[in-house]
Amino acid sequence: MAYKNLQEFIARLEAAGELVRIQEKVNPHLEITEITDRVSKQYGPALLFENTGTAFPVLINAMGTERRMAMALGVERLDDVAAEIESLFKLITGPKQGFMDKLKVLPQLGAIASWMPREISGRGACQEVVMSEPDLSKLPVLTCWPEDGGPFVTLPVIQTRDPQTGIRNVGLYRMQVFNPTMTGMHWHRHKVSHGSLA
Repeated sequence: MAYKNLQEFIARLEAAGELVRIQEKVNPHLEITEITDRVSKQYGPALLFENTGTAFPVLINAMGTERRMAMALGVERLDDVAAEIESLFKLITGPKQGFMDKLKVLPQLGAIASWMPREISGRGACQEVVMSEPDLSKLPVLTCWPEDGGPFVTLPVIQTRDPQTGIRNVGLYRMQVFNPTMTGMHWHRHKVSHGSLA
């Protein structure tokens, strides 16, 4: 991973002139997305809304250009990632002449293993703020369009587990906030993540 946390990535964006901090109060109800829509259509900078009327800022459009995507991945060009993966697969799947050729593959296997998620004990950085009584209304959840049914968490990472097999899946599903403790999710029956929420 190129950055140890989001704050480090934000600092990198700012140092590269790829971030604008907005300190004026901006409403999560339609206003943030209206500003972002205009900026992103012109391939403008990432935006950090620091005053959302809640205790939380909103970072948006952080990967809205090819340059910022490359920065997020810690490469100069996005093609560098594809080239690295292609090189790894050629090395691993190519013919091996002898024992030394096989040993040369080990460091590359270690690189692939580092891509896998790890379980750690203790509290993660994502738990810097823990609500004893969860309340979604305290978060700056955006209402994006005038005809939306309400505020939506636009890109949440949803983990599911099949109740029969125990197989886990991770997907991105837009979540509508109904009240401080309930959301709704549009879920396709034909997708692989049918099962119970983990």
